[in-house]
Amino acid sequence: MRVLVARQDNIGDVLLAGPAIRAVARKADEVVLLCGPRGRAAAELLPGVDGVIEWCAPWIDPEPCPVEADDIADATERLRGFDRALILTSFHQSPLPLALLLRLAGTPWIGGISEDYPGSLLDLRHRPDGEVPEPLRMLALAEDAGFPAPSDPRLRVREPLPATGHLTGGGAYLVVHPGTSVPARAWPPERCAEAVRLLAAAGHRVVVTGHRREKELTAYVAGSDGLDLGGRTALPELASVLRGARAVVAGNTGPAHLAAAVGTPVVSLFAPTVPAARWAPFGVPLALLGDQRAACRDSRARECPVPGHPCLASVTAGEVAAAVEVMASVEAGAPVEEVYAR
Repeated sequence: MRVLVARQDNIGDVLLAGPAIRAVARKADEVVLLCGPRGRAAAELLPGVDGVIEWCAPWIDPEPCPVEADDIADATERLRGFDRALILTSFHQSPLPLALLLRLAGTPWIGGISEDYPGSLLDLRHRPDGEVPEPLRMLALAEDAGFPAPSDPRLRVREPLPATGHLTGGGAYLVVHPGTSVPARAWPPERCAEAVRLLAAAGHRVVVTGHRREKELTAYVAGSDGLDLGGRTALPELASVLRGARAVVAGNTGPAHLAAAVGTPVVSLFAPTVPAARWAPFGVPLALLGDQRAACRDSRARECPVPGHPCLASVTAGEVAAAVEVMASVEAGAPVEEVYAR
């Protein structure tokens, strides 16, 4: 049985699909993941994935290309040859455009989560129960399709990860990741820099991570007290750095989910533009900071719609430092639940 699983958006979204993909991999002979360019690096890290097809879907990508007949025809051709397909989507996305392409490609069985009437496009129209964490929402679709859940549904990455001791140096450390893919989810840089200074003053070694496009930000946040690794880690190296940390401070962005996938406690600066109940780091001890009742709640805004960015600007560096102390003291194997909140 050759199965296509689709999750076509960002790094974090693809990581959250991991438990569902592992469920499919337990019964399928081959699992191919269809992803977009923004999630490709995460797709390469997921256990259970035998192959990857990359295609930028114009109904998924936040900066979509125009719809071109030749591109659609090429994508449809690349989707031929699968026995089954599961289309994993967020609550605000529809599986139906991709289901149409898969039907044109000859896929005999397709499952997806859809509030809209699917007609003949879906063989399984899954309807989730209530507001559940995104990994469990996708895993429920896989189970409904006949793929039993793994015994441990937490996030995972493919092993082995590269050694990164030459980057982080010796001894224990914390990670602060100040960047986000969406500005509305970012803790102010000056607060990040202050938190690094406070944590260093408390005796912690602090490693600051970020994408190569964020090198100016990571240099500012690290200052003279932190170790700046901005632009020095591809995703596998970043996963290794996060695994070695006692705790990770990050906004609602891909590296927060990557930290969860390697089992590291997370201090989450979480803007309520999307529900924390669905999108907070899953399966690890968690400190959830930020005003979850702010005016931007559930807006899905990319730029903060409220002057002053109060949902996160109201969180002080001292509060983050206090949360880090709690997370860094959590023993390995502690219950995977929120143990600290502002």
